Amino acid sequence: MTVTQERVRRPQPLRAAGPRPDDHGALKRSIGRNLTAYGFLCGALICFALFSWYPMIREVILSFQENNFVDPGKWVGFDNFRTVIEDPAFRQAWLNTAVFSGLALVVGYAVPFVLAVVLNELKHAKAYLRFVVYLPVMLPPAVAVLLFKWFYDPGAGLFNQVLGAVGLPALSWLDSTSTALISLVLVSTWMNLGTGTLIYLAALQSIPGDLYESAELDGAGLFRRVWHVTIPQTKLILLVMLLLQVVATMQVFIEPYLLTGGGPENATVTVAYLMYQYAFNFGDFGGGSALGLMLMIVLMVFSAIYLRISREAER
Repeated sequence: MTVTQERVRRPQPLRAAGPRPDDHGALKRSIGRNLTAYGFLCGALICFALFSWYPMIREVILSFQENNFVDPGKWVGFDNFRTVIEDPAFRQAWLNTAVFSGLALVVGYAVPFVLAVVLNELKHAKAYLRFVVYLPVMLPPAVAVLLFKWFYDPGAGLFNQVLGAVGLPALSWLDSTSTALISLVLVSTWMNLGTGTLIYLAALQSIPGDLYESAELDGAGLFRRVWHVTIPQTKLILLVMLLLQVVATMQVFIEPYLLTGGGPENATVTVAYLMYQYAFNFGDFGGGSALGLMLMIVLMVFSAIYLRISREAER
């Protein structure tokens, strides 16, 4: 037997049971990564707790109190709810909010999708057109609203000048009960057009090109491709945007606050604006919180319906 064979056959000494030094290093690195992740998670949870959950809990408490934030709050039960429900502006505010949301869905929900489809079909200047579409989103909301306030001016406003140039009579955009609410819808649609368009455009560009090529080989035109390929492939994002649109439009505030002040004749008073009036104009924080709680419950119902529909869509 050679020396080499003897070395090969010689039994190796058994290692002591327990973690190896490399295992300790891997364990430390794993703990470090987990602590970092949990640290970021705790930061997000603290932010949500302070700026989202606590205000909601505080709103629920205030809706059952008479509180001026100086003296201790006094529990009044459902008196705040009775007060706001008996207000003549209560029904008008909910009606205006519902009409505004419906008009915004017809205009503000469909227009970005159509615009995204058009941009997706273009071959040139896509980057420039995306910038132009997204430009209104870069403006502060107050600036955009005040810009439209000049557009709507009954004298030297841009819109009435355009109407006069084509021989049509001028309109009292913000001073007429028949045009004030739709004027707010146009402002809101223009302000939020860019965000919705870019989201839809990103969803469209994720659709495999083979589907469109197959549809073209079958002789499908643009409208048939949109109906049979685009909409089915973007159904989930359409549902998400629908929920976001409803939630956003039901909370409309800055447009009536800066453009019309709720007028004329309460034609543009919304629930959020009425809530602001109760809290900061009337000093009734309990009534404002009661309105906020009712609005939150309505939005929760819409969210529940959305979750049910999205689950069925995924199946």
